[in-house]
Amino acid sequence: MQPALTNQLNNAFTLFLSLLVEAIPFLLLGVLFSGVLLGFVDERKLIARIPRNPLLGALAGSLVGFLFPVCECGNVPVARRLLMQGVPAPVAIGFLLAAPTINPIVIWATWTAFRDQPEIVVLRVVFSLITATIIGWVFSTQKDLRPLLQPAIARALPLPKPDSSETQLLTAETPSLLQSGTFILGMPGGAVPIESLLQDNWKPLETGKTEKTSKPSSLFHRFSKERLRLLLDSMVQELRELGGVLVVGSAIAAIVQVGTPRELILNLGQSPVSSILAMLLLAAVVSICSTVDAFFALSFAATFTSGSLLAFLVFGPMIDIKGIGLMLSIFRGRAVIYLMVLAAQLTFLMTLAVNLYLG
Repeated sequence: MQPALTNQLNNAFTLFLSLLVEAIPFLLLGVLFSGVLLGFVDERKLIARIPRNPLLGALAGSLVGFLFPVCECGNVPVARRLLMQGVPAPVAIGFLLAAPTINPIVIWATWTAFRDQPEIVVLRVVFSLITATIIGWVFSTQKDLRPLLQPAIARALPLPKPDSSETQLLTAETPSLLQSGTFILGMPGGAVPIESLLQDNWKPLETGKTEKTSKPSSLFHRFSKERLRLLLDSMVQELRELGGVLVVGSAIAAIVQVGTPRELILNLGQSPVSSILAMLLLAAVVSICSTVDAFFALSFAATFTSGSLLAFLVFGPMIDIKGIGLMLSIFRGRAVIYLMVLAAQLTFLMTLAVNLYLG
């Protein structure tokens, strides 16, 4: 009994390390993109280009993965930064769910694995896009997203624009430290928003206020040491927050993988319904990266239905144990449950149609 327990612990530790080694590069990539969004992207121009229609906005967010090819570990910091920059919720949620699949790296990997079944590649992209767009559109009905967000993220969201009659009162009564955003202490005049420091045309005044200069900044100023230091500080803080969550999520995923009887799951592979349910569960438990999950799914192609393989490829990159832990760094528990249930339902219905009508 003791050797068996030791083997299980060894297997769990090996899986834990493999998940971390697989996920950390993509988490770093996501944090890097998040820093780029903070330091070099003008959120006002970004928001102005986003469609105002919630459904079109969710679709646009789902397609942004082509510009930010990140895995399900790297999409969370980018989605969090989008929300903090004032991007509408449908856009950020569409990106959060679709980016791990709707990107050229994953599409190419899926094509390599299922070259003999091109319909798997096409349907994976289509189903992922439909699911992410619909869920993003559903979340647009929540006019104020703050009750669904973690307190730190809710406080960082841009304040809603006040009515003209309230502008003077708000300016007079609201201390700067009660406004949303990240502030740097010890600057001339007290606390200064990091977003102001990272803008090219900011300079301190002796009076302690900030002023926008009319002259365009030089290339040297754009990449000054102070600017890069602020970006690095922001990325290190974000990596520290998300890295701890990733470690916990990977540990849980490894323990569940070792304790799950895979024989039971494999016995369910031929039924149109149970095969999909089994692969939805397996996708959530295994927590494999979307860049390599197609090759993992290929090993089940002989025993599982096409719809169930698609369920694994569509649902896994959106919702898995490791990703749930990272999502909890943005959303409260009930919001994550909403995301899980909606993604599972939509994936189940679409892949069941594949099993029933395409065989």
